[in-house]
Amino acid sequence: MNGQEIEAKFYIQDLKRIESRLLELKARLIQPRVHETNLRFDTPNGDLKSSQRVLRLRQDDKARFTFKGPSVELEGGVGSRKEIEFVVGDYESAKLFLGELGFNEIAFYEKFRATYEFNETHIMLDELPYGNFIEIEGENCESIRKVADLLGLNWDAMVKAGYYALFVSVAGKYGLDSSKLSFENLCGTKIDIADLNIVAAD
Repeated sequence: MNGQEIEAKFYIQDLKRIESRLLELKARLIQPRVHETNLRFDTPNGDLKSSQRVLRLRQDDKARFTFKGPSVELEGGVGSRKEIEFVVGDYESAKLFLGELGFNEIAFYEKFRATYEFNETHIMLDELPYGNFIEIEGENCESIRKVADLLGLNWDAMVKAGYYALFVSVAGKYGLDSSKLSFENLCGTKIDIADLNIVAAD
């Protein structure tokens, strides 16, 4: 995928209800629930982070390189950013490749994700170590808003920060390693959603 990523994200208390509603709407499951791991890379000086760019290596059903540019807020609060993503043949070789280019691995994060398609949007149901979320990605704010309304989501509860940024904002308070957003790292720790400054949209 090469182009602009336009999406809205929401924290969800009852992900099963959202999935049931998608099935009622005849949404098409295009990616069954899959475990996803992500490695984020940066230069030794943190050039990518300081310029709000992301270089990521993801492993789900395939290995993928992703670059994301700085995020811009569009009308309606939806976020947009340049995204370049492509499949690579070998995950371990891709890690070595980035290392040889001088990039350091700075973070690990994981989740479970199922993806539906409906009315030219993609709806991702995400299970993270600290809670469940839904992302709606489409061509424009209007199409995303229509799907959010059909799912009964509170538009004003949209989450503006990324999953990893949310975690980093509270890791210190909970005594957690901020470089590892994993189910193992958070085992036995329940993060209070209020600490993340977000509210449920359902």
